[in-house]
Amino acid sequence: MKILIAEDDRISRSFLQKFMANYGEVEVAVDGMDAIDLYMDAIKDKEPFDLLCLDIMMPKVDGLKVLKVIRQLETQNKQAADSRLKIIMMTALADIGYVDEAFRLGCDAYASKPVDTEKVEEAMKNLGLLPPEEKKEE
Repeated sequence: MKILIAEDDRISRSFLQKFMANYGEVEVAVDGMDAIDLYMDAIKDKEPFDLLCLDIMMPKVDGLKVLKVIRQLETQNKQAADSRLKIIMMTALADIGYVDEAFRLGCDAYASKPVDTEKVEEAMKNLGLLPPEEKKEE
């Protein structure tokens, strides 16, 4: 799996990078503009990302604008819904308005900060990026 992490906070970015490295190849962006550039480079190289962990509050271009741009590019390129980039929004903001707007713009999941790795793994399973756990017999 190819993963892009867009996070301006160095500590959060480092934590997510180490955690996500368990699941695939990880690239990082330090702001929204960087995230859009890396996304477009990956598409151009025909090596698209499978997952984007996207912080809402970032410099230059915020996460909601990044989300909007990516979904518009997917629509322009007539990308099938099942092959769209999976996007998990991440934020420390308690404002439900940002979360609602992120889902309206097309995010696939939401994780609050500090990041709960179990919740992120669960979101990845729900998005079909990780295999579901086997049911344990009691």
